[in-house]
Amino acid sequence: MLSEFLEPQRRFRAENVRNTIVFFGSARVKPQRDASRELASLTKALSKAGRHSRALTERLREAKTQVQMSRYYEECVQLARLLTAWSQTLPNPNTFVVCSGGGPGIMEAANRGAYLGGGQSVGLNISLPFEQFANPYITPGLNFEFHYFFMRKFWFVYLAKALVVFPGGFGTMDELLELLTLLQTDKIKKKVAVVIYGSEYWKKVIDFDSMVEHGVINRQDLRLFRFIDTPEEAFEYLRGFLLKQYGGRPIRKGS
Repeated sequence: MLSEFLEPQRRFRAENVRNTIVFFGSARVKPQRDASRELASLTKALSKAGRHSRALTERLREAKTQVQMSRYYEECVQLARLLTAWSQTLPNPNTFVVCSGGGPGIMEAANRGAYLGGGQSVGLNISLPFEQFANPYITPGLNFEFHYFFMRKFWFVYLAKALVVFPGGFGTMDELLELLTLLQTDKIKKKVAVVIYGSEYWKKVIDFDSMVEHGVINRQDLRLFRFIDTPEEAFEYLRGFLLKQYGGRPIRKGS
């Protein structure tokens, strides 16, 4: 446990990483090209096998869903790229560094976007028996693998100045709700922007308004986060929030 605190601390200091923009989301979301290719392959296979192949029909249904969900991968890449490219214009290019869970899916998309934006990115991986492996876009010196979930969560929150939550499953909901609990109970004193990306998905999965109606949260708790549906809107909101709360001015051309 102590090593999972001290080693990240040492490396973050060495790389001058002090503020992060954390991306959460499903490990199962695929890039659009991969999802479309798999759908085409299954469609072809089903046409040869006939419509009576139940297994192929189910796989085809899943592949169609993957194509629909793949938009979130592409939009995550775009948002992470915009934020990283913007950070490069600040006096310290590492002012705001993209951080993900280090694995595939949305996590890969965030690191990939940071890579395309010309900056560093952090990957806080976790050893699991399935799904989780380090994606290739993480900055080598900032690639970690944790055994303990709670230490991984500590490093997610400790440096975070903003959080972007893309569609995900149990793990994503666990991370989102724990952070909201910490903000609600004032255990986190700093200002943290929380963007819940993809209102169509999230409003089906978690009914926050119903929680208010049932009296288990207050209406003011809904101010802890914001639903956003496009990379451009998310970028403008986060840039404005980060500049207001944490400063930093763009470098003028020629300076």
